[in-house]
Amino acid sequence: MEPVYRDQDPVYRGGLGRCALCFWLAVVFDLVGLLVLLVGVFVNVFFYDLLVYAGAIVVFLSLIWWVFWYSGNIEVPPAELEDDVGLLKRDRAGLGALGGLVRRISSRVSSGIRTSFRRTGGGPTGGQRPAGGPPGTPQQQVAVAMATVTPQEDVRVSCDVEMPHTTTETSPA
Repeated sequence: MEPVYRDQDPVYRGGLGRCALCFWLAVVFDLVGLLVLLVGVFVNVFFYDLLVYAGAIVVFLSLIWWVFWYSGNIEVPPAELEDDVGLLKRDRAGLGALGGLVRRISSRVSSGIRTSFRRTGGGPTGGQRPAGGPPGTPQQQVAVAMATVTPQEDVRVSCDVEMPHTTTETSPA
């Protein structure tokens, strides 16, 4: 359903919310999983255990769609989102000196991490220095000698394996 806007707030009609597709996928997964599970329980086939397990797995996978539907329909007023996305107005902050201190420390730590990735070449594995060395240590080249190996002529492998003699005992029945 398309949202109907009243005073810049979307109002969704239909009762399913914004994520109707996730809702219907969850319902279909539940129905198919339950149907397969019940067929495995009540129909006399030789692969009933496969049907029971498959039905249970499909019902479990429907939980993913239920979580998507539920989390997609959570309503959060824009006033509560302002602080989370960095749009907090200075006059409404109300955090005092402690909040400003925490915000400054957080920004310094995150910028320090960001610049350390830039210095090392983009990430923990893409560094420009050898592993374990301090920053500023020049890279060392390692020479590896390689030789060409030719196959040997007249190599024969014997597959004759002798098995030990074993006896089997049977119980009188």
